[in-house]
Amino acid sequence: MSNFNMMPTYDPESVQPMRDELTVVGFEELLTEEDVDRVFQGEGTTLLLVNSVCGCAAGNARPGAMLALQNEKIPDNITTVFAGQDKAAAAKARGYLTDYPPSSPCIALVKDRQVLGIMERHHIENLSAQQVAGTLVEWFSEHCSQQGPSIPREKFEEVVPHQACGSTIPLTGS
Repeated sequence: MSNFNMMPTYDPESVQPMRDELTVVGFEELLTEEDVDRVFQGEGTTLLLVNSVCGCAAGNARPGAMLALQNEKIPDNITTVFAGQDKAAAAKARGYLTDYPPSSPCIALVKDRQVLGIMERHHIENLSAQQVAGTLVEWFSEHCSQQGPSIPREKFEEVVPHQACGSTIPLTGS
C-alpha cells in the first residue's frame, strides 16, 4: 500500500471535534497498529468504536456510546479508531472483526478476540443516540464487570456532542 493511500481522507483539523468528544468521556484513541494489537491481545472486554465523519450514523453512534458509558458496568478497555484518518490502525482493528465487513461507523464489544456484540452502520443509521446507548448498556450489563461510569455524571453533562454533516468536511488536499 502506498503512503498516499494511508494519508487522511478528511482534513484532520475539521474532524478533531469528533475525536475530542470521545476522548473526553474516556475513549483511548488507537492511532497505530501496535496500539490496536496491545489492546486486542490484552485481557478483558474491549469496546471499539470505529469513528467516522458520516453525519447520520456517526452523529448517533458517538453520543450513544458516550451515554452508555454512564452505566454502572462498562468495558475494561474503551477504544476508538477513526476510519479515513488513522487508516493503518483502522484496518488492523477491522482485522479483529473478521466475520463482519468494514463498516464506518461501527461499534463492537470484544473479549478474548471474540465479538460479543456489533452494531454496523446499517444498524446505527436508523437508531437514535438513546437507542444505541440502550443496546450498549444491555451488552455492558451482560458482559462487563468494570465499575462505571467512565467519567462523573456532572462532567458528562457538560459535554456537548459535535454535530456536523460529513459532506461539509473538506477532503485533504482540497
